[in-house]
Amino acid sequence: MKKVLIFTAVAEAVTGLGLLIVPSLVGQLLLGQQLTSVAIPVARVAGIALVALGIACWPGPPVLGMLIYSAVVTLYLAYLAFAGGFAGVLLWPAVMFHVVLSILLTHTWFANEGRRAS
Repeated sequence: MKKVLIFTAVAEAVTGLGLLIVPSLVGQLLLGQQLTSVAIPVARVAGIALVALGIACWPGPPVLGMLIYSAVVTLYLAYLAFAGGFAGVLLWPAVMFHVVLSILLTHTWFANEGRRAS
């Protein structure tokens, strides 16, 4: 069972990296169509989620996967707002929501690490 989980975690993380680095190629290979326009940032957020899922499924603390997802998606959404020319009405609230989640997850992760060290 553990080997299957590790294999699945690696496969999802690799797919996520592909979506982050070459989203159009992944779209072409999976769907037969290149991704364009707004589909590219959406695919990259999905890629971040798949990498975090792979980390969360890896043997270890699942909170780390959620922390990585929340922190990286915070940075990416903020980047889209500043440099990507995207400005939906919920973009900044989503950035702030993930900032708060990242802070809470960081606190939880350090609290759990402190309990393990004791």
